[in-house]
Amino acid sequence: MTVTMTRYGTKNGEQEYEYTMTNHNGLQALVLNYGATLEKILTPAGDNLILSLDSPKAYDQERNFLGGTVGRVVGRLPGHVWRFGDQEIVLPKGEGENAIHGGAEGLDTQVFTGSYREFADYDEVYFTFLDPAGHNDFPGNVRVTVTYRLDDEDKLTYHVDATTDAPTLFNPTNHVYFALDGEGSTVDDTTLTLACDFYAPLTDHLPIDGWAPVADTPFDFTQGQRLGDVMPQVLDGAGFDHPFLNKSAQAATLVGESGRKMHLTTTAPGIVIYTANHFDHTGVAHNIGQHAGVALEAQIPPASGLDWSAITLLPGQPYRLTTSWQFEF
Repeated sequence: MTVTMTRYGTKNGEQEYEYTMTNHNGLQALVLNYGATLEKILTPAGDNLILSLDSPKAYDQERNFLGGTVGRVVGRLPGHVWRFGDQEIVLPKGEGENAIHGGAEGLDTQVFTGSYREFADYDEVYFTFLDPAGHNDFPGNVRVTVTYRLDDEDKLTYHVDATTDAPTLFNPTNHVYFALDGEGSTVDDTTLTLACDFYAPLTDHLPIDGWAPVADTPFDFTQGQRLGDVMPQVLDGAGFDHPFLNKSAQAATLVGESGRKMHLTTTAPGIVIYTANHFDHTGVAHNIGQHAGVALEAQIPPASGLDWSAITLLPGQPYRLTTSWQFEF
């Protein structure tokens, strides 16, 4: 197991680094301290299993969330106003009246402090960041540590740990898009299996109607479905952008047309499936088109109303999320 570290640029006066972890099988995971981002996962043959930009520096040129640690709160917060006790915190609007993806300067746009450790059968790269009170209008100074661990079983594990000194909202995820059949393909021929019996229907991108059973709907992935068979049936053909409730820590499996597999395990109670509906070969993501990958965003599922207690982080109550991606190739 080895780790290499390469400086590739600066952002707002902070040094940017790319870290490459390589296991004894030749699997590599490349991560950036910009946004605590998962940049690439390379097989021993050099094939990339996730969507990536052309260069590490491209990630800070335009916000695409590719592999980034999105927070403080991933997704949409309806109404952008949080009421906690007698406090009313107005969050910045980013999509209509909704706050989205932690604000314009979310965690995925910050330069973290990075370090690494090498062990006999795994490597770790860990990133730390102090998100100050008032940043993106969120209260509380939040200390965030993101750890990536690659082992010799071809498993990449992602930890997020956080503490706060005042009540705040916190619900991050990693926004990596899996593309098991490689660049230039789509996920049409990828089969997705979910350990989820319920999903959240959407109205204007928000799950305002609570949970519904997946049975007898295009959202039933309990036995596995080819994404190309069901994406045309959802969101007027655009594809999936929906929360699901996990009934097992072994939450999801992807199988590409190539036979490559990814098994996702998480401590999160929910997962949002997003099939890269908006990409159109423009900007720094010019190499990425619609449905080129699928994101499996492990997180606390969004509430159907304005009760955000599930994502409230309090002093003295540390936060931890663990998600693992096990590969077969």
